[in-house]
Amino acid sequence: MRFKDVFSIIGPAMVGPSSSHTAGAARIGRAARQLLGEMPLKAEVIFYGSFAATYQGHGTDRAIAGGLLDFPTDDLRLPDSIEIAERKGMDISFRQGAGLFPHPNTVRLQLSSSGGGLTLTGISIGGGNIEIVEIDEFSVKLSGMYPTVLIHHMDYLGVLASVTDTMRRGRVNIGHMSLDRKHRSGAALTVLELDEMLAPELLSELEALPAVQSVKLIHLDESPKEEKGKGKTS
Repeated sequence: MRFKDVFSIIGPAMVGPSSSHTAGAARIGRAARQLLGEMPLKAEVIFYGSFAATYQGHGTDRAIAGGLLDFPTDDLRLPDSIEIAERKGMDISFRQGAGLFPHPNTVRLQLSSSGGGLTLTGISIGGGNIEIVEIDEFSVKLSGMYPTVLIHHMDYLGVLASVTDTMRRGRVNIGHMSLDRKHRSGAALTVLELDEMLAPELLSELEALPAVQSVKLIHLDESPKEEKGKGKTS
């Protein structure tokens, strides 16, 4: 792995005990929360590999719950996140998965809310760093280290060119791109990791493009709308 900055080596500011089992898990949960757009009403959390063997002792379950509440890795409410989630009305469950998984620290989230649902598979690769590898049965690759835009669209000729041209005109540089589709001319998902956050007007331009069905954002370094907990439990 190529480290991008010193924080990739020493790990993030966090409530422990583990950068991979706790901080990384919280970031996976928070990415899912931002994609869903609201707190899930029901969350099924399936752990694989090392996560499955140690999730209770390392607080991985609490980290995921905290992420789903949009808590960052250093939020002092993380140890109480399961209880907070339940008080807020989230039906959250945890279990061990079986079968193949892409990494020893793998978690699959199956979420539902009043506005829809989401499935997401993420892996924690060390030092609080993560990779999201699957979203709603689309294969993706995103790190959560940069502002990220996810565009659901139909796999029609010229859609990707229109997306990249919109970015060019908005003077936003694309650092990494991944694309997957269900089948030819079917549903597709394009993921763009950017050097800067999209301006609202640029987001509106993307949403207005032909064949684009939805545009969603992930920005894990952005402060949550709710102030971080300072020892609070609710």
